[in-house]
Amino acid sequence: MSERFDLAVVGAGFAGSLLAMIAQKLGLHVILLERGHHPRMVIGESSTPLSNLLLEELATRYDLSSLRPLSKWGSWRDTHPELACGLKRGFSFFHHTSNSGAVIGRENQLLVAASPHNTIADTHWFRADFDAFLTQEAKRLGVTYRDEVKLHDCAVNERDACLSGARHGREFKVSARFVVDATGPRGFLHRALQLGERDLPDSPTTQALYSHFTGVRRLDETGGIASDDEQPPYPIDDAAVHHLFDHGWIWMLHFCNGVTSAGIVAAPPLADDLRMDQGQAAWERMLQHAPVLSTLFQSAKPVQSFRYIPQVKFRTATISGRNWALLPSAAGFVDPLLSTGFPLTLLGISRLAEILERDWGTDRFETQLRQYSATTDAELLATARLIGALYANMADFPVFAALTLLYFAAASYSETVRQLGRPEQAPSFLLHDHPVFGPECTRVLQMARSERGISDPEYVIGQILRVIEPIDVAGLGNRERRNWFPVDAEDLLRAAHKVGATRDEILQMLARCGFSTPTSSPS
Repeated sequence: MSERFDLAVVGAGFAGSLLAMIAQKLGLHVILLERGHHPRMVIGESSTPLSNLLLEELATRYDLSSLRPLSKWGSWRDTHPELACGLKRGFSFFHHTSNSGAVIGRENQLLVAASPHNTIADTHWFRADFDAFLTQEAKRLGVTYRDEVKLHDCAVNERDACLSGARHGREFKVSARFVVDATGPRGFLHRALQLGERDLPDSPTTQALYSHFTGVRRLDETGGIASDDEQPPYPIDDAAVHHLFDHGWIWMLHFCNGVTSAGIVAAPPLADDLRMDQGQAAWERMLQHAPVLSTLFQSAKPVQSFRYIPQVKFRTATISGRNWALLPSAAGFVDPLLSTGFPLTLLGISRLAEILERDWGTDRFETQLRQYSATTDAELLATARLIGALYANMADFPVFAALTLLYFAAASYSETVRQLGRPEQAPSFLLHDHPVFGPECTRVLQMARSERGISDPEYVIGQILRVIEPIDVAGLGNRERRNWFPVDAEDLLRAAHKVGATRDEILQMLARCGFSTPTSSPS
């Protein structure tokens, strides 16, 4: 190609296609480049309330009406039943020990609800369908799209960047005023520009192994979870399901097409014991660690080859330059625990979109890019601090469960102020730059990994509850709930003052969100 573009986006996953659509809507001349072709399997499938809210905000701001229904389970299934997704009502955690039998007791459960009913619930994104749909939408809006492009070089000068490679056996070149890399960790620009890596402190060196399966049973069908007279806050399998072990965990995400995404993330010594590079053999060894999981996968079959990632964590040395930038998903990654990748990436897309909208062609452009880079890196480091503390306490489930509340408190606070139209009250992920919560969160995360924290876990839990109290709008500090946390409007109404709102403002917000008006949702 000899045509010159304003923007070249490399990588047609959901993030690259979304940014390409936004830029096209802003009047830029955009090309979207993809190494493979759709549909394809990609790791990262569990969305979150904040992710779906950010997607809805972007769709509204940039008039991407076809994307708005994909921000909620009910509207997704009503509008696009042909696109597979999974119902996500919350986050389920189950702790397995060497003494665990065929039933996981209440003391080893953590259930955190994210929605009061299915209609406004979150979704797991079946990426083969989701990414393909967004790419088609980008093409429909006029974005130039080329797949099966094997790029190998990026020549940057004062005026533009020239991308070169091959497509279908022929030389391929394209130039653009600006390039955005959406190809993931250690992706195209990282290699082509030799950006180098920086240490990601406080986070473990983990490996990952994953696939898609059919025939996986649900926990609530097997009797593997102990129950009492109390009803769980949501069906425990309609969630991002985490099975925790010492030094690692397994995720399970159920989709409506009968497919289940499942994988292991493990740090030494568990990763070494499993010999995860052996693929399915390592997976079978992991299932032997837990009778509950063996039952769930007894008749399951992988529908794709196992994929192995020898090192999950990554942090690039440089995030942007004069005429290029990496999306957060290409700038770094910590771990899929807590599904932090989607909100980090969508926040980055929102910030880059604003720069393109307000500063394109101005003297402010480079300054704003530097701020974007600093913010992206700071949020990556904040995420690493949290994930590192969680890994360090996987063997102590009460402390692990309390540490997750730092995430859930920050997330629910951020979601609430955004729903109220006040995003300036929570501009950063995990509220890491909040003048009070940010430093206090860092302090207790360090404490949880210290000798004091290890020797006195109840003290650490008490400190965590004290730190979240000023931003807790979801009743997470209520220990009488015994780690089962529903979505309860009364919690939010009681906490209205924490977000600077009146009771009437909260009631109006809940009505706008459809909080108390469930309708029959498609299955």
